[in-house]
Amino acid sequence: MPWYSVLSLECHTVQYTKHRNHINLSLDVLFLLPLSVLKFSLATAFAFESKTHENYGSGLLQFHQFCDSLSIAEDKYMPALETLLTAFIAHWAGKVAVTTADNWLAGLHFWHQFNNAPWHGNSLLRWLKAGLSKIVPDSSKHSHHPPVTIEHMHALFQNLNLSNSFDSAVYCMASIAFWCCCRLGELIVPSISMFDPTHHISRSAHTMHNDSADIVAMKIDDPTDPFTALIHHLSANSSVPPHAPFFAFETSDGWSPMTQVWFITCCNNIWASTGLPSLTGHCFHIGGATELLLCGTPPDIVAAQGRWKSCAFLDYWCCIESILPLFITNSSMDSYHQTLHFSVAS
Repeated sequence: MPWYSVLSLECHTVQYTKHRNHINLSLDVLFLLPLSVLKFSLATAFAFESKTHENYGSGLLQFHQFCDSLSIAEDKYMPALETLLTAFIAHWAGKVAVTTADNWLAGLHFWHQFNNAPWHGNSLLRWLKAGLSKIVPDSSKHSHHPPVTIEHMHALFQNLNLSNSFDSAVYCMASIAFWCCCRLGELIVPSISMFDPTHHISRSAHTMHNDSADIVAMKIDDPTDPFTALIHHLSANSSVPPHAPFFAFETSDGWSPMTQVWFITCCNNIWASTGLPSLTGHCFHIGGATELLLCGTPPDIVAAQGRWKSCAFLDYWCCIESILPLFITNSSMDSYHQTLHFSVAS
């Protein structure tokens, strides 16, 4: 959380405490209280990713601007009545996506919790959000990303020059992103100067992991086997120092981290040359999950491999017409075998 967000929360905490308790804080208290609030704010900040901070901050800003436009007194901002919350969301009906409204409300809810203020968002707000989902603007609707397919992966394997350090790093990253169902953000640095060893994988790591779980790369029976690709990458780029990002590659003057732009541009150039459609980095996450399901991997195992913590990964199922028969047939056969075993045992 940036320092200005912390100071904003601190300021609102003092303001709400003053109105709630109907007291005038002395200069001594005003000097001491922000220090404890600041420490609490800094500790709380680590519970959220930077994107969450951005979304929450945006919601607070929009809410304050909405209240200001209606000349609502600041002491009415919190605790916000449900009528005020619904008026705020209704103001944006048909202008923003439901997920945006949910993020803004989550930020407002946290702001209330942070200040120990009651939250009045109940049934009226839920009904409004249900209506909001039916009038989402077309500009906020996005079609599902197509998946990276096994054909895309084989095209990379056949056209990358694995004697080249850069291509070896691309091949390794693509294989792990696909078969381990990774988001590129888990593997790659946004730019050369933005490597953070607390969030990005370094070569010194004994296991590949992010903030939430290990990334498991196993040997499989396919030319794009991620385990073989990983061993090859470490060998082809053996002079890269341990403190460097995991997918860094050797250059003529040392080494360089792999960036998302370089990686996805290389992939798309090969796919275009072989007549395959260009894709985005997120398509590896989707494609890997789809391929594992098509191979008959149980959905709960796919969810664990992709580090999904909810059923949200079901939204990314592609080739559903091919996947469902696999599990419906297997489920029916399992049920038949259990019935037969029970009949024989009886």
